Formats: sequence, C-alpha cells, structure tokens
Amino acid sequence: MNNVTLPLWTDEVPHIKGTAPGIDIPQLTIYRPSQSLKRDVAVVICPGGGYGGLALDHEGHDIAKWLNQLGITAGILEYRMSRGGYQHPIPLLDAQRAVRLMRSKHDEFGISPGKIGILGFSAGGHLASTSGTHYDTGIEDSSDPIDCFSCRPDFMILCYPVITLLKQSAHQGSRKNLLGEDADPELVQALSNETQVTSDTPPTFLFHTSEDTLVPPENSILFYQALQQAGVSAELHIYQKGPHGVGLAPHIEGARNWPQDCAAWFRSQGIL
Repeated sequence: MNNVTLPLWTDEVPHIKGTAPGIDIPQLTIYRPSQSLKRDVAVVICPGGGYGGLALDHEGHDIAKWLNQLGITAGILEYRMSRGGYQHPIPLLDAQRAVRLMRSKHDEFGISPGKIGILGFSAGGHLASTSGTHYDTGIEDSSDPIDCFSCRPDFMILCYPVITLLKQSAHQGSRKNLLGEDADPELVQALSNETQVTSDTPPTFLFHTSEDTLVPPENSILFYQALQQAGVSAELHIYQKGPHGVGLAPHIEGARNWPQDCAAWFRSQGIL
C-alpha cells in the first residue's frame, strides 16, 4: 500500500512561524503493512537529531518498514524544532497531536485505539518519553474533534534515548536546542523525564549501547529504575558494541538483536 503524508493540523497550525512542510508544518508519514500481516497496532516514530534535525532514513523510514514486517502501522513524525525556530513546548505539542491523530483514525487504519505506541531515538527518545510522562486524556472543550482524543501512548520504545537534562550524562546539544541557553531550572527538572514517572506511565522497552559516548547509557538506566520503582512494566537491554545512532544496527554484533528482542517484548506484553 502506498505511503501517505498527513499534516497534523488541516487548519491553522498552532504557533506557526513559516510555511515549510516538515519544518513549520509538522506531518506524519503513514506506512501501512500488507493485509496478510496486518495487526491492530500502530506506532508513532520520532527520529533523533538533537532537536535540530531529523535522521529520517535510519531512524525513520527503515524503522517504519521493520514495524510493517511485524504487521504494525507506523507513522513517521516530522516535528518542529530549533532549525525552524521552535523550542519547548512545540515538539511535545506535535508529538501529542500525532498520537491523537493516529487514535482518531483507528477505524480508517484498522487499529485498536488502545494499542497506539510511540518510539523514539536519541532526542526523539526524549520526545517520546516526554509524551509518555506529560499527557492528557483529551481536551474536552476543544472545537477540534482530534483534540478530544487522548494523547497518552499505550507503550513506549526508547532507543538510546536522551532522558535526563540534569546530570553530566545529559546531552547538552539537545537541551540547548529544546530549551535555549538559560533554561528555567524548574522546566529542566520537569523535562528530565526520569523524575516524571508515575504508576500510569506506559510500559516501556529500552535499549542502549555501552560504547555510546554521546548519550551515555545512564539515561536509559535512570528511566528504567524510575519505571521499576513506580511498578511499571519495563525491559532494558544494554548491548556492549555500537556507537550512538545505530538505528537497526544490522552489522553490529549484539545490538543488531534489538529489533527481535523488541518484537519478543511486544508479544510478552500482549501488544502482538
């Protein structure tokens, strides 16, 4: 089935600064699996890029094709960021809207409204984890029917994610692009997502590599520990080999197993 790119908003885009698609106009490119493989599951993909760019190939299109092989409908999110002059909360608004949009189209896409997850790499992992810790169940008084849907993802897949903005292990480039030079300490705390986990945080699969020096694996460890303390189902894999930004890691011993480990986790959670 052909892929289709949908704008997140068909009317006025909130807080818009320009007219460039994918920069000023956030959009979701839908990959739909073949009917013979199709399951009732969907995932919004947030590629990384330090909140300054998007690694759309190895952290976007390649991931959508892998999810399609599992029968999962995938949507690659092109969210707004610093290259267009956008900082927090704009990327989060875009990610929340993408989940709402996917949920609003559950009948059209043949998916369950209770099986919509979010997946993110690096800074996209920070955005995904922010979506899973900062959400609402729908904006009841909105005139936009899509806003009436919950933006809470039902599960998360976080791949070498930026999690904390507080510690030495924080990725300073992502923090600067998202919050600027002199961020409010309370905002830094609120967006250090290991501090925001509750018992309602969605079940989470995480993977990292020990050799990642750009975003150290402590980020994933902090989030996993917070999930454990909150009683949330979680699974963490830290593979020895592989630098930052491995994507599907097809040629890296150990790390190349993360897609099959994630698929096994999907099955263990009853997602597939």
